[in-house]
Amino acid sequence: MTRVSSRDNPRLKAVARLIASSRERRKEGRCVLEGENLVAAYHRRYGAPEILVVCEDALERPDIDSLASQAAPQNTLLVSAQRWAEVSQVAPALGVLAVVSAPVPHFEQVADFCLLLESIQDPGNLGSILRSAAAAGVAQVFLSAGCAFAWSPKVLRAGQGGHFHLDIFENIDLLAWVSRYQGNLVAAVPGVGESLFDADLSSPLAIAIGNEGAGLSSELQAAARHRVRIPMPGGFESLNAAAAAAVCLFECVRRR
Repeated sequence: MTRVSSRDNPRLKAVARLIASSRERRKEGRCVLEGENLVAAYHRRYGAPEILVVCEDALERPDIDSLASQAAPQNTLLVSAQRWAEVSQVAPALGVLAVVSAPVPHFEQVADFCLLLESIQDPGNLGSILRSAAAAGVAQVFLSAGCAFAWSPKVLRAGQGGHFHLDIFENIDLLAWVSRYQGNLVAAVPGVGESLFDADLSSPLAIAIGNEGAGLSSELQAAARHRVRIPMPGGFESLNAAAAAAVCLFECVRRR
């Protein structure tokens, strides 16, 4: 691996730019994975990252040392805790971060269990939804243009590696998508529609979840075979998008 002592190292500066700028990440189609769990999850599915940055204080940890040994030496940068703090927005205790190309899955056909997300703007919500989707066995997630960038650091942190168990398609025209969909499209809506627990959730199935404030657009609601609500007997009808998605997805799991 390459020990980097200068803050002017070109590759280290490139990593710092990606961490600091969402525009830069989108333009280059790259993302930054922070911490051993995310880097290891990526490695298991896709192989070694383009650049691995290791804080020298963490190199004595077996998990970090193993990741470093599996990466190409010329692509591994070993930095001091001081340099780490200058580059990264997370604590040195995480010990490792990686730069990778944001995976772009190849689409062949619609899977048996899909999730549609319309204008989910909060990165924490989006990451939590992707984490729940991976745990529930969703195969494909389709994001509208109004959604947060799925591969931003905040979304990745909230997703906890769930990204690497899913095929994630971004900037999708969901209305065009549903016009071609032949399966069971179920739209989650607040306060109206049939109870989720009584609805037809037969496969092939796509669940549609809408924006945190506005919910699903009227056009997507109209295109759905079923509009479902989550019963809330507590008298306080307020679930955020991530919680609502988890309830809907795991009701599908229970039925299956």
